[in-house]
Amino acid sequence: MTPHFKIYFKILFPSHLALRISTIKYTPLLNLAILISGRGSNMEAILSAIKQGTIKNIIPSIVISDKPAAAGLKIASEKFCVPTNSLTNYGSRGWEYDQKLVQILEEYGVNKSAGVICLAGFMRVLSREVVRKYKMRIMNIHPALLPSFPGLRAQKQALDYGVKVSGCTVHFVDEGIDTGPILLQRTVPVFESDTEELLAERILQVEHELYPEALGLFSKGNIRIEGRKVSILHCGREDTK
Repeated sequence: MTPHFKIYFKILFPSHLALRISTIKYTPLLNLAILISGRGSNMEAILSAIKQGTIKNIIPSIVISDKPAAAGLKIASEKFCVPTNSLTNYGSRGWEYDQKLVQILEEYGVNKSAGVICLAGFMRVLSREVVRKYKMRIMNIHPALLPSFPGLRAQKQALDYGVKVSGCTVHFVDEGIDTGPILLQRTVPVFESDTEELLAERILQVEHELYPEALGLFSKGNIRIEGRKVSILHCGREDTK
């Protein structure tokens, strides 16, 4: 019988927020929700890594899109047999929309104690209520080396600025836009001949490696956050019985 165990990690917040310590409690298995708006190539990379056993302790519970015609929904359902749901806005915004999102997440066991959410090309900005409810349990990947070039068309921003190196960043989601604590980053060279499309494609290939790696670290429970600094611990849930 699989032993039940829990690991606690201290989360220290910046001093200007009146320093306080809280804990995140992990359970042996985490229910994963992936939020998409389109083809979901990062979603596919994550689900493939889970299927191959590269990522452990994760159950892919639900894939949700704000667009019913998103190609990623069919991939999730037919290729990986993961339940899917589409949630159009019908004119609702912010928390009004996100309340419905939370209902779906809770229905599939993706909650603040046994869940993790990956944004994979999800084109909506989550409300602060959702971010607070799932504090440090929502991850996103951005096609630039944050804090440089946040927001849309990061690859074009990088080319316009004339940088010689770009890349991608996996970060936790906070109440800002691409401003949460950084978990992992990887560089991609920028060539003189690059267009926005060429650079975006090369960065995307690296994203497909980095995002599963970051989720794997989270699933092992060996991440410590102190203010904005994310540290990787040497032992995680798999090493503690």
